[in-house]
Formats: sequence, structure tokens, C-alpha cells
Amino acid sequence: MSSDTDNADNGVTREQAEDAIRTLLRWAGEDPQREGLLDTPKRVVKAYRDWFSGYADDPSEFLRRTFEEVEGYDEMIVLRDIEFESHCEHHMAPIIGRAHVGYLPTNRVVGISKLARVVEAYARRFQVQEKMTAQIAHCIQDVLDPRGVAVVVEAAHECMTTRGIHKRGVSMVTSQMLGTFREDARTRSEFLDFIKVGHRG
Repeated sequence: MSSDTDNADNGVTREQAEDAIRTLLRWAGEDPQREGLLDTPKRVVKAYRDWFSGYADDPSEFLRRTFEEVEGYDEMIVLRDIEFESHCEHHMAPIIGRAHVGYLPTNRVVGISKLARVVEAYARRFQVQEKMTAQIAHCIQDVLDPRGVAVVVEAAHECMTTRGIHKRGVSMVTSQMLGTFREDARTRSEFLDFIKVGHRG
């Protein structure tokens, strides 16, 4: 990646991105040449490279390395409270939340940090929460081929809290259940008891 082009595939240069920020500043009624705003375009472009770094990641690659020496362990594995920051693709406003991921392994497991990396890779893109929830679940199901996968995501959407209806303290909860978690109510209930969405201090 050169210093002039942040993404060689889309052909947009850093200078073009910074010019777009200056245009938005002018449209908002500001003067991009004002002292306090001179470096803002550079800062915003740098922030975008961080916020949307997920486009450079293949989430499935995080799950390729697995472990089979688990002494026959075949019970539920749950990683809860995976904090994430994303952005709404409709208003480009932040989505702040946490994800809870569970799966029932067959004969192999994956390092728990890799589950968090899958969440992070999908979160660091423009997103719709429902889509992100499904993407995480299907990625784990497709790569690990477990008996089932459960994903619950709860998040606050600033496109709702800072504009439009201006309702604060509201969170959205989405879930995707695959395999045994969808078919067996007891397994699903056990997972939901583990994570206790919205009821922890």
C-alpha cells in the first residue's frame, strides 16, 4: 500500500479522500482553511483506515487453525461480551455494542481470541446489525462445521440516538441460531442463560 493510495483496489487516493472531507466541511458551513480544521481531513482519513480495516480481512482465515486434542470435549463453548464498534451503512453513524458467540464443537475447537477477531472483522465495515449477526454465525458454521452456532448481538445505534427520533438508552438485540441451537430449545435456552442479555451489571 503506497502513501498515496490507501486501497489499491478502489483507486481512491488519500488526497481525494481528504478533498472529500474538505467538501463536507464546506457543506456544513465551515472553512476548511481555518486553523483548527487544517489537519482535520488527514485525521479523518486516518480514522477511517482504522474504523473500516475489516474490509482488508478475511474472517474465515482466523478460524483455519484449530485444535483436536481436547480430550473428547463436546459441550458448549461460549465467548460473551465481545465489545465492538461499527458504523451504520445508512447514516455512517457509530454502532456501539457487544456480541456473544457460542458453538457446539464436533472434533475440533478454535482459539477463543479467533472468535473475537471474526466479530471485529465484520464490525469494522459499514454494517446493518442483522446482517452482521448472520455473517458472524455463518462464517463460524462454514469453517468449523460444528453441531451448531449461536450469535447474539446487542448494540446502540447513534443514527437513532443523535439524530431523527433522538431516543437514548435504547439497544437493539439480534440473534442467529444455526444447527442444534435452532433445532433444540433446551440448547438454545442454555446458551441464553449463559449470556443473560441485558441483565448483567
